[in-house]
Amino acid sequence: MPSPAEVSPVPTPTRSPARREPVRRSPARRPPVRPRKRGWPVRMTTTLSVVVLVAAGIGHAVITSLDGGISRIDPFRDMKDRPAAGNGMNVLLVGTDGRDRITEKERRAFHLGGEPCHCTDTIMIVHISADRERATVVSLPRDSYAEVPEHTDEATGQRRATHPVRLNAAYAEGGPNLTVRTVEDMTHLKIDHYLEVDFISFMKTVDALGGVRVCTAQPLKDTYTGLDLAAGTHVLSGGQALQYVRSRHVDGASDLGRMQRQQRFLAALIDRATSSGVLLNPVKLRDVAQAALGAVRADQGFGTDQLLDLGRAMRNFSPRSSEFTTVPIGRMEYEVKGLGSTVKWDDAKAKTLFDSLREDRPLAPREAQPKGQAKPEASARGPATAEVEVPPQQIQVRVENGTLTEGLGRRADDGLAAAGFRTTRQPANAAERGVRRTVVIYDPRWDRSAKVLEAALPGSELRAVPGQGATLRVIVGADFKEVRPVRVRTPEPQASPTPQQAVVTGDQVVCPA
Repeated sequence: MPSPAEVSPVPTPTRSPARREPVRRSPARRPPVRPRKRGWPVRMTTTLSVVVLVAAGIGHAVITSLDGGISRIDPFRDMKDRPAAGNGMNVLLVGTDGRDRITEKERRAFHLGGEPCHCTDTIMIVHISADRERATVVSLPRDSYAEVPEHTDEATGQRRATHPVRLNAAYAEGGPNLTVRTVEDMTHLKIDHYLEVDFISFMKTVDALGGVRVCTAQPLKDTYTGLDLAAGTHVLSGGQALQYVRSRHVDGASDLGRMQRQQRFLAALIDRATSSGVLLNPVKLRDVAQAALGAVRADQGFGTDQLLDLGRAMRNFSPRSSEFTTVPIGRMEYEVKGLGSTVKWDDAKAKTLFDSLREDRPLAPREAQPKGQAKPEASARGPATAEVEVPPQQIQVRVENGTLTEGLGRRADDGLAAAGFRTTRQPANAAERGVRRTVVIYDPRWDRSAKVLEAALPGSELRAVPGQGATLRVIVGADFKEVRPVRVRTPEPQASPTPQQAVVTGDQVVCPA
């Protein structure tokens, strides 16, 4: 027989700072490329959403006016013996720590002090499938062991032979050109386009969208970036979003955990862009696109016509159309003489990953669907499972029939029990028998448990009653049809010392509706 503590509903945790879980830091931290006061990760997870915004129908004239503000560079100059082109399009997205246009108030509020390292602490390859129905985002750790090809050092002007570096140092030594050459050498993928953004465009884009919703199963606190989020769902402003994607001291996963949060945020950003009214408001759409493109540097070939063509082809893009992964890691602490600790890829698994991109194959499993056959409606498959924070086995429920329909209380009790709730198995008649809408009565201390019941009873009304106690009451109304299955939401993934390649689609990591 389990103890009461094992079966009681879980009260809402106290949000007092004194009771927050302490920050856990990795016992072994890798030295950075060069000294800095703060950690500097991604600034660029909005760029893919620009294509999604274009797909909504923003006009040629608007895009042309925005195109004029994009700084143009030539990252492919004098490049020879490049990899053969594959199917689909490969875009190299990099985030730099440029913050010249950030105000002193923003620097203080979002912990953006210190000197920039003039390097790319976030590097992603975005593969757009040939049919424009899928985007695959692969994160490349900034401390990846790399060997830069022979080049002229931009800082000294001296010619340098091939030598080992951490991947993010390629930008400091040779700018976008050396970064592209190094990535192509490591992946054997031909990079078709290059996009680079910084702090300011990231923050402005999130603010123009009205914020982006993220959820976390655990409190996230990082004194380096100022991030301080309680467990639950939050709508982040631009500055807060920057803290979220920059933080690497919230757990022992360091950079790998941060890359996973960056991927989750990009999925949430796409979800926000494609599901909100922004796409139906030309003025708002223009403002968002202007914010996203306002601080972008791109190659000469990624202009107005390319954006429009790509956007039109991706009109049906959604979070489910995107998949995210990190290059497979072989060793997390790969020591290199004169360089220190680096991240060594698993060469065999990395080759398999990049071969899939070259051959335009999806990484995540796809539902098999015969051509010409429509997918069955949700009603034919039964209600979709809802993801919740509290296991139903920990929630005690008493069911009462609030209608004159005999047996309706028993049906609800049976359904909740089958879904895992600890019902009394003795449904009774409620004092009021003319209830139209099902009501969940709960003590405010157990509001998370109440939300689980609400998810299992779609359309039900929550009613807080202080002093109700640990057992929640369900008064079944005439609207009751069936109980929706629930399952505990998978916690935010934590990186392991030698992680295996994991692939998620955008709809798997965005907050549930």
